[in-house]
Amino acid sequence: MGPTQDVATDPAPWSRPPAEVLAALRTDDGGLSAADAAARLAEVGPNRLPPPEKDPLWKRILVHFDDVLIYILLVSAVLKAILGDWVDFTVILLVAVVNAAIGFIQEGRAESALNGIRQMLSVHAEARRDGAWAKVDADDVVPGDVVRVRSGDRVPADVRLLRATNLRVEESALTGESVAASKRVDAVDAAAGVGDRTSMLFSGTLVAAGQGVGVVTATGERTEIGRIQTMISEVTSLETPLTRQLDRFGKLLAVLILGMAVVMVVIGRVVHDFSVPELVSASIGFAVAAVPEGLPALVTITLALGVQQMARRRAITRKLPAVETLGSVTTICSDKTGTLTKNEMTARLVRTAGGELEVAGAGYAPLPARPELLDRPDAAAVVAAMMLCNDARVVPGEDDDWRLVGEPTEGALRSLGMKAGFDTSGWSRLDLVPFESETKYMATLDRAADGRVVVHVKGAPDRVLDRCTTQTAPDGTAQPLDRAFWEAQIDEIGGRGLRVLAAARTRASAGTSALEASDVDDGLELCGLVGIVDPPRPEAIDAIAQCRDAGIAVTMITGDHAGTAVAIGREMGIVHDDGAGEGPAVLTGAELEAMTTEQLRAVVQDVHVYARTSPEHKIRIVSALQAHGEVVAMTGDGVNDAPALTQADVGVAMGIKGTEATKDAAEVVLADDNFATIERAVEEGRRIYDNIRKSVLFLLPTNGAQSLVILVAVLFGLVLPLAPVQVLWINMITAVTLSLGLAYERAEPGVMSRPPRDPKASILDAAFVRRILVVSLLIGGATLFVFYAERAQGAPLAEAQTTAVTMLALGQLAYLFNCRFLDRSSLTVDVLRGNRVVWLSAVALVALQCVFVYTPFMHDWFDSAAIGWAEWGKTAGLALVVFLLVEAVKAVGRRR
Repeated sequence: MGPTQDVATDPAPWSRPPAEVLAALRTDDGGLSAADAAARLAEVGPNRLPPPEKDPLWKRILVHFDDVLIYILLVSAVLKAILGDWVDFTVILLVAVVNAAIGFIQEGRAESALNGIRQMLSVHAEARRDGAWAKVDADDVVPGDVVRVRSGDRVPADVRLLRATNLRVEESALTGESVAASKRVDAVDAAAGVGDRTSMLFSGTLVAAGQGVGVVTATGERTEIGRIQTMISEVTSLETPLTRQLDRFGKLLAVLILGMAVVMVVIGRVVHDFSVPELVSASIGFAVAAVPEGLPALVTITLALGVQQMARRRAITRKLPAVETLGSVTTICSDKTGTLTKNEMTARLVRTAGGELEVAGAGYAPLPARPELLDRPDAAAVVAAMMLCNDARVVPGEDDDWRLVGEPTEGALRSLGMKAGFDTSGWSRLDLVPFESETKYMATLDRAADGRVVVHVKGAPDRVLDRCTTQTAPDGTAQPLDRAFWEAQIDEIGGRGLRVLAAARTRASAGTSALEASDVDDGLELCGLVGIVDPPRPEAIDAIAQCRDAGIAVTMITGDHAGTAVAIGREMGIVHDDGAGEGPAVLTGAELEAMTTEQLRAVVQDVHVYARTSPEHKIRIVSALQAHGEVVAMTGDGVNDAPALTQADVGVAMGIKGTEATKDAAEVVLADDNFATIERAVEEGRRIYDNIRKSVLFLLPTNGAQSLVILVAVLFGLVLPLAPVQVLWINMITAVTLSLGLAYERAEPGVMSRPPRDPKASILDAAFVRRILVVSLLIGGATLFVFYAERAQGAPLAEAQTTAVTMLALGQLAYLFNCRFLDRSSLTVDVLRGNRVVWLSAVALVALQCVFVYTPFMHDWFDSAAIGWAEWGKTAGLALVVFLLVEAVKAVGRRR
């Protein structure tokens, strides 16, 4: 890259005087010539974010087959092809393809995020070319161009300001700050974070007010927003806890099946002298029985049902595994603005010489009413000044909400006046002195209905206080100014994390029609102070408390100042005053910058508020938490959150106020922008994981019992109680009917009162493995018993095998009711209610089994035969015995 780009990074252009920056870029405030601009464009390339290199289509498709459970499915399909069962071969292969297709459709979130960022960029720019202002394509802007921006413009590139007039820029998508940033020409410290680089404009941000002229220092991928793109493209997605567990489980199961098949072949050949074709047939039957081909589909279906349920709870899931991962979250890292707070500035208090008045409500809605503010002359003076010295409007929106037209700070003051019931219709504005970042105040000349002419001033409290000589007394009259009192009040209110604004007034002569800045240099009467804040969402406070009960830590990461962040954190219950934890209450971006990775990891679990952070800091925080084994959900709504959302185990974006880049980088999008929805989604995730465990706990003994039946027969040289095609039948009807019923189970009692599960723990603990082995023995033993009992009574092979298949079906039906409650006893009336799908599944199973037993075409396909009522009675009775014995095993487990 040529020298025209070097100034963007070393040294920092925001820390150098404009003249030095211009010299480094080989330009001046007259701009570039068209020829020079064309040469630079050829050197540095167009001012756009380049698309990332994409893998070829075949590779992006095949990567979704790279999963052990998919391998098991494919092996099952091959085995069934070997058996000549082309129908089941097609079905299983279709399941594998569907699983891969779902993953393929969901892929590319980072790529979509980059497209979202590209859409933020400016289309045109005003640049000074050949000594004259010209409109140029934003793609053609180059370092060294002098550009001009006005209110409403989107900044075309990273720009070092040369001149600025009342310039404020909306940077919340980049910095997370809820208030438009004031910009000035003065250089700032080289170590300043993005939110503190007041001499810079950043590509993609929006000019809220004023105008400015500056020189382009970086374009394309070298801009601040370009660096965010690079971070998104470099972040690698992490496996979810469920995918890790299923991967381990699949590998273990594959090894176990292979090992048992080898043992079976050796014993069958050496001990019983079976022929090779017999051993091959038995081995295929064993493998088909042991492979849980329904498991991947079952997991996918359970997750898909969870997606539907979460959508009803206002959480839209873009990636299926994220549903379950939410259930294992141990830490939620949340952006403050718009996520924990409403991103709507609100007046919280009015302070006058006569006392402090609290103001309720959150956001711009002028509710609840506070007419008593106008009953006190001193408070009424504050309200009048804030309403009249104000250019914002608060208007009704859709769905009973209120919409701001103008600056957020002025919107808060306008809403305050509307709550008080102040009527501005009797006033007319004669003149004004606009707010400028250098003076930090605004003044208006207003005429009342009775002819009085009053100057109203609002602004930064120190600047307004310097211009006052008197203050408004409680009765509305003027009294000498108590400066020490007001300075103490300013510090005290600011210490609560509120932004403080001061209101002042002075009378003007009746004929006055113009207002100059010199008219308000001194002699003003201080009316009082107003404290405003971006208020917490009330429901988010409750949700944080519920998260704490569930063992989930909540960490706030924001671009706001440390004092504001700690105050909001304290109000929301994130920060406590009891001194718990060894880390500091808050860490700033500058302090993070000075820390090594090891130092950050040492304190990251104790610090729950981070202020003045950049996108790199957010990624470091998430990565440090993950280094401790934490499962991290990251929430946010701005472009600056997108890289960290991609890094986190679960990225959660705001659907209403979130940028497209953030939504596309996230796995979950909150349709209502409500932090409380995350807590509900976590509960749903825990329910889904429990249901997956129930399904695995139910499905594996099915395969275990079938495998045991074939294994015992081979090991003892007996007739096979099940033909391979009959194994396929029982696998199919249980996967299609019974196992799906568990996906609809409600949440276990106290699901949000238990700590998060260990992400390293197996999906099956030792107690569940013991239960699977016992149930496999019980159902398999009952199947062997009825088969050989039928044979001993002279029943034909087909009839005995049909009875064995019926025993497997009814035994699994009985075991289904054991699995409805993981640890609780199923010997309760609750097991019969609460899940209508379980009963539908049971009826479907019995109906299908009757088709298997009594229809002639099934006799031809599956070598089955009709059985009598006696056989149905035996199998149903043994199924009841299985149910009671499993409950006894659960009771023993509970006592341990």
